[in-house]
Amino acid sequence: MASDSLFGERIVWTGGCRALTVPFAYRVAGVVAAVMSVITLCNAVVVARAFHVHVGGMIVFAAWCATLALGAWRLPIWWRSQLEYIVTDRHVIWKRGPLRRTIDIQQTSYALFRWNGSVPSIGDLVIVRAVPTGALRRTLSLTLHGIEAPDRVWALVRGLEPGAPLGTADRPLPQRLDPGERVLWSGAPLASPWTARRAATAGLSLFVTAAFLRSLATESHWLGRVLRQHALSSSLIAVFISGIALGMLLLAVVALAFGYAALFLPSRVARDTRYLVTDSRVLIQRRNEELSLDRSRIAYVIDAPSNGLHDVFLVLDGPQARALAPSGAFGGRDRDDALRPVLASIADAETVGRLLRGEGALEKSAA
Repeated sequence: MASDSLFGERIVWTGGCRALTVPFAYRVAGVVAAVMSVITLCNAVVVARAFHVHVGGMIVFAAWCATLALGAWRLPIWWRSQLEYIVTDRHVIWKRGPLRRTIDIQQTSYALFRWNGSVPSIGDLVIVRAVPTGALRRTLSLTLHGIEAPDRVWALVRGLEPGAPLGTADRPLPQRLDPGERVLWSGAPLASPWTARRAATAGLSLFVTAAFLRSLATESHWLGRVLRQHALSSSLIAVFISGIALGMLLLAVVALAFGYAALFLPSRVARDTRYLVTDSRVLIQRRNEELSLDRSRIAYVIDAPSNGLHDVFLVLDGPQARALAPSGAFGGRDRDDALRPVLASIADAETVGRLLRGEGALEKSAA
């Protein structure tokens, strides 16, 4: 079998990005930049034709926005088209031309799968290493974008022979366990509590809504004055109204998006989340995302009561990380709905804690 030229280790798997998709954040940025470019062009046309002034600055800004939109839609595809991934018996390697990033398999804490919604057999594999707490508290991660059967690749990273059910998100998670792996406990979050980030998002929604209403009143007033003066031709009036309508639509969509993220999304996320504790792993599934954590990486289990329920934090430790690493558990700067090694808003925290602390009597009784 071939060996890697950097480490001289045995290569167990190689692959590349099979699904060249644009991340959601880039798509949103591209749409916003494109709308801003069109709005600026509409205003430039009206100002140039009606007042006969130079609009070079507006044209440059519109071109800059259009360039951002094009870059947001095409750069991720160009970047990922030349990615190469290698798994050896000791390292996971990410390569693009002369660039190379590696992560030691023995120091990984857990993995995240983000399945492709269109192609169930393809997804992203995010390998995370949590590092010590304190001033160095953070997570280091390596993402293998758009690979085929990411759960199979993770099984190879863990040193296992992939089982037949692996390789597609169409099968329920309990049917894609390791050979001989048993489910000891399963559950789901029973609430979606308000957090500081969620409250801030709701506040932003109210602020943008107020800005939308004020802009709508102002623009309607000035549009009425322009129309009563008959100063513009019918074509310029159409361009002027189009620019105003696009601006109002953009503000309305932003306000609705913030409102949905604060009021409705957390409840949907909670309904779609499932927790599994097996005899060897902790698994979390949410829509097209999954988290896989070997129980050997759990140093402590912290039960934090919250509004009559319990949040169970899994504090991680690992080789060459003598201090505990709660960065994966306590979230840091992650968004509220990000998958983390936390069993949030559950009622049976005592049973989960006893299982994760390795009390064999309970495991035998559960079997």
